[in-house]
Amino acid sequence: MFNKIKKLLGIGTPIDFKRLVDSGAKIIDVRTPSEYSAGHIPNSVNIPLNLLSKRIMKIAKDQQIILCCASGMRSSSARGELLSMGYLNVYDGGSWNSLFAKIR
Repeated sequence: MFNKIKKLLGIGTPIDFKRLVDSGAKIIDVRTPSEYSAGHIPNSVNIPLNLLSKRIMKIAKDQQIILCCASGMRSSSARGELLSMGYLNVYDGGSWNSLFAKIR
């Protein structure tokens, strides 16, 4: 039970985001379109947080997904939302700048 709680909260072993991307994880940036157009991770997909539940249906529930935003607040909320919708492999990448540095 404790391990399930740790996994749900994202606590535990550090996540190798580069390995996830190399293995086909999809990066979803949950910022607004104007924020995204000002700078983003190449090949990421922009789905604003307020539209996530409607637009995520195009992505398989077993797809590895890394979420990012400006500071990590919206990506954390998005992770919780996707987990509650039954998505299995969802990771909070935090700020897009920080995530980009980790996957280069």
